[in-house]
Amino acid sequence: MTSLYPIKFNPIVKERVWGSEIWEVSGVDGDISIASNGFLEENDINEITETYLGEFVGDAIYEKFGNEFPVLIKILNINDSLSVQVHPSDEIAIERHDSYGKTECWYILEAKPTAKIFLGLNRDLTPTEFYDMCQKDTISEAMNIIVPNKGDFIFIEPGTLHAATGGITVAEIQQVSDVTYRVYDWGREHNPATAREMHLDLAIDCINYNKLELNAPTFLKSGVYLQTDTVKEGRGLLTDSKYFKVEFVEIGKKTKLESTDFLSFIIYFCLEGEAVITGGEGTAKVLKGESIVVPAYLGEYSVENIGGNCRLLEITGKF
Repeated sequence: MTSLYPIKFNPIVKERVWGSEIWEVSGVDGDISIASNGFLEENDINEITETYLGEFVGDAIYEKFGNEFPVLIKILNINDSLSVQVHPSDEIAIERHDSYGKTECWYILEAKPTAKIFLGLNRDLTPTEFYDMCQKDTISEAMNIIVPNKGDFIFIEPGTLHAATGGITVAEIQQVSDVTYRVYDWGREHNPATAREMHLDLAIDCINYNKLELNAPTFLKSGVYLQTDTVKEGRGLLTDSKYFKVEFVEIGKKTKLESTDFLSFIIYFCLEGEAVITGGEGTAKVLKGESIVVPAYLGEYSVENIGGNCRLLEITGKF
């Protein structure tokens, strides 16, 4: 149906004070992913979108987002403490930064026994109480604590305070946005050698100050690897949000699919094993920790397991 093919992109590696980020698929201005295979090699993902329009991303998605690829895929290697932070809504981000907001979700790839995730408030706070706790280095006491395990899935809405520490590797799926407000940095902000820009004043009117109940499946799905009842006929829905849909997929020897059924690009992030994706004018291999983009109008394509238990995240856009 198209001359396109499954496309891989060069990772963008960013060192952070708390570890590192690997941006696997990104249309964010200044950090745009470059294709690494096929005849589109060295073209960036937004150039490909501009050239192929709905053929690449899906007609309705192109109509809504234009030439900016709408989903950002990262790996976070959190060794030290990730700052307590919050992301704004679309409305606030557009007004302040000419950017989309940041709805995101985390799939836990690895977690040490010492790992912790802080998500939302464990009691209602007023803005004044919140501000004072950040100034007094006590805000973590008012946050829910999750002890994560490999295979957990966590959904993070704009306005939800969150942080992490103790050794965690995360696959992050989010809107195409790099707007983050840091409100507390575990004391690093008090040391000139480690201080980073803080955004407490910007964040104050973005935060959900109500207690967050961690009721699955809205915010937390535990142990997707282990709970076989969450996976039926090789796949299980993790989230179907306003901005993206994420499914957990187990691949047998070979699975045939039709791209036009999705009305969207399809991103496969490899959790375990190895897979070969074939369709259109090409074939590409995806290994553990790698991502690949299947164009919306590729037509029939196949995903074949070529190594061990092959488990993928299947990510599609929304419009």
